[in-house]
Amino acid sequence: MSTDNLRRGSLEIIDSKKIISRGSLYVAQARLTAMFKWIWMILAIAVANPVLYLLSIGVGVGAFIDKNAGPAGIDGVKYLTFLAPALLATSAIQGAIDESAFPTLEGFNWWKNFFGMNATPISGNQIATGVFLASFVRVVGTVVIYWFVMLAFGALESSKAWLAIPTAVMAGVAFGSITQAIAAQIKDDNIFFVIFNRFIVMPLFLFSGTFYPLSSMPVYLHWIGWISPLWHATELGRYLTYGHAMTRDMAIMHFAILLSLLVVGVTLSRRLFTKRLAK
Repeated sequence: MSTDNLRRGSLEIIDSKKIISRGSLYVAQARLTAMFKWIWMILAIAVANPVLYLLSIGVGVGAFIDKNAGPAGIDGVKYLTFLAPALLATSAIQGAIDESAFPTLEGFNWWKNFFGMNATPISGNQIATGVFLASFVRVVGTVVIYWFVMLAFGALESSKAWLAIPTAVMAGVAFGSITQAIAAQIKDDNIFFVIFNRFIVMPLFLFSGTFYPLSSMPVYLHWIGWISPLWHATELGRYLTYGHAMTRDMAIMHFAILLSLLVVGVTLSRRLFTKRLAK
């Protein structure tokens, strides 16, 4: 059979126009299919993490803190209530990192399946968007589970506490999109995770007002919180879950920074995917 006949046969099987218009959804579907192979592990982690953190730190350490903090507690509430919104945002960010960094390194460095995808009508922009969409789905699932665990622990005191869900999701996907853009540039990943976790993720986790108010830290460390999506999401989460004092302008600023990080991350990752696949 001639090459032309084979080509015509493949075009009858594959709808190239549909691939071009829905490429991102196909990439996301492929990622979600791979994710569902580990669904029970993902669900176990999504449930175990909030239960263990809230029990050990929120209830366990919290009992000691509440006893010594006086009637006002921490920020006017018990420590469990103060801590829970920060852990909610942390879980969103960690889930986004896992579902952004690993698939990106896999696609470019380990299995190199992004190059195979790009050999079809699927573009680099669509591959980047597909990975982002799959990460978004996982983050939403993780945050919703975490929120219901917080509800079961009695850590939610406001009728608008459910709004902490989209806030945490935005923080997660914003950080995840930045992570995806960084991972798209990594060619030697031997030391990438060590540097990324020790010098980026861990400092943000410790110095973003997660376990204590940012104002209680030395002034020269405040900048870590200011640039951290975790701090902005935590502040909004505390405002929404128990009424943490916040002006309207500050709420707008927190939201605007998260949205800006998300736009920058998505835009960068799309450009970097396209650039690397063109080489």
